[in-house]
Amino acid sequence: MTIQELYNLYRCIGKISIDSRKPVEGAIFFALKGEKFNGNQFAEEALDKGCSYAIVDEEKYLADKRYILVKDALTTLQNLATLHRGRLNIPVIAITGTNGKTTTKELLTRVLAKHYVVTSTQGNYNNHIGVPLTILDITSNTEIAVVEIGANHIGEIAALCKIAQPGYGIITNIGKAHLEGFGSLENIKKAKSELFNYLVKKKGTAFYNDNNKILIELLKEKILKKVPLENYLPDPCYYHFVSADPYLKMKMTNNGKEFFIDTKLIGRYNTENVMAAIRVGKFFQVEINSIINAIESYKPENNRSQLYQTSSNTLFLDAYNANPTSMRAAVEDFVLLNYKKKLLILGDMLELGSDALIEHKRIISFLSEKKIENVLLIGKSFSKTNDNPVYKSFRNTDVFFKWLKENPVKSHYILIKGSRVMQLEKVIEAL
Repeated sequence: MTIQELYNLYRCIGKISIDSRKPVEGAIFFALKGEKFNGNQFAEEALDKGCSYAIVDEEKYLADKRYILVKDALTTLQNLATLHRGRLNIPVIAITGTNGKTTTKELLTRVLAKHYVVTSTQGNYNNHIGVPLTILDITSNTEIAVVEIGANHIGEIAALCKIAQPGYGIITNIGKAHLEGFGSLENIKKAKSELFNYLVKKKGTAFYNDNNKILIELLKEKILKKVPLENYLPDPCYYHFVSADPYLKMKMTNNGKEFFIDTKLIGRYNTENVMAAIRVGKFFQVEINSIINAIESYKPENNRSQLYQTSSNTLFLDAYNANPTSMRAAVEDFVLLNYKKKLLILGDMLELGSDALIEHKRIISFLSEKKIENVLLIGKSFSKTNDNPVYKSFRNTDVFFKWLKENPVKSHYILIKGSRVMQLEKVIEAL
């Protein structure tokens, strides 16, 4: 079957599935492979549970006409998405960056939905599988698409841009993350700038924070439409931080009018994400009061910038992801809060490669310099680098959870920050 013939089939069905445990009735199942699984082994299960066809790339799994053999299932999925994108005539906005991608995407999706039918990335499914699935989610009713693009090595964003083909793009910021794959901060800059480079070829539009020196430098001498978040003429917006105690509050001045924005996001660091959602929304002619309403009604979930009130403590949970840049930002915001009994629970930062111990040591030194005393550290890297006699270290979350049960914490304001793999949300029960 050619890719065009498969596309014709997809156009008739309009549904894709990659998980036999959660099949979509009538969908085309793609038997993708991972490090610990072979999707071909689950093709029969997907069909038995309601999928109409199964795309497999191993001939021995062919059983009847419902199975379609291809050379590589993942490549076929990506090619199918690329072909579909080429048939679409709608704006596609790509979002990448070290921190804030998912929050910006969620805010922007809600803002644009006030005026358009929007298709956007589900969760943070932003990789070589997630991007094509987002594109294939776009229907004839979709008026605008928001695609989150992640990366952990050079060339990945460029490859995903060829699939998503964005005409508009945002790099939220650039900092230290995925050093294991990138190798250095300079390589991270090079990788993230692949979005801007694609937009140059596309003669597209780049939105950027005009207070961010790195982004300004990356855009220097690039020939494309550049839209700063604040000083965009003839429609400048100026933002003023009001407070983050605990939720972020901002004031915006636009066309001589002042607007106050009360978000449900914790952390001053979310200011840039809100700014991006406002600027892009206004660019696409969403009315300002609708924009503010969309932002104020957004409630974060999935362990991102969430506030929990337990019977014993108030928890600031930001434990979906962590890197040196986001860790510092979260800590700096938290220590400024005017609460007497504060506690930091910090978990290891993953994917830092050979710099892992150095970066964890820097965080500990940063905490010591700030004279922060009430700190609990979780993970192998923090345990190896903790030289502060006041800070307690635990080799993993389970050991820490047991310690919490034996040493209950009460009446504290607690920041919980760490990489997703650490599963720090487990400790909520004990707090």
